[in-house]
Amino acid sequence: MLEEIGLPELSTEQKEKLCILVEKAARDYIESKVSFKRITTLDIIVEIEGQGPVTVSVEIEFSLSPLMKNYNTEQLVNEATRKAMEAANKYLREIACKSKK
Repeated sequence: MLEEIGLPELSTEQKEKLCILVEKAARDYIESKVSFKRITTLDIIVEIEGQGPVTVSVEIEFSLSPLMKNYNTEQLVNEATRKAMEAANKYLREIACKSKK
């Protein structure tokens, strides 16, 4: 779902903060559902493209311990991605509101 929220051009610092917030939201969600001890690898890649309207993409790759072989990892990735995008949307709306003042 694309939505125009009237953003100014993002500074380098704002882009860095956005990446950190999005990555943290995804990581925190995954770690709230699966014990850190059961995660063997977890890679979260956040990309930001564009200036006026920005595009944020999140890629999550992870593997779990063999003890977790029956765990629905696809659902976990989908939910973690949704949480990450919610964090991005919230931050971008805050920036848009501040720029209109």
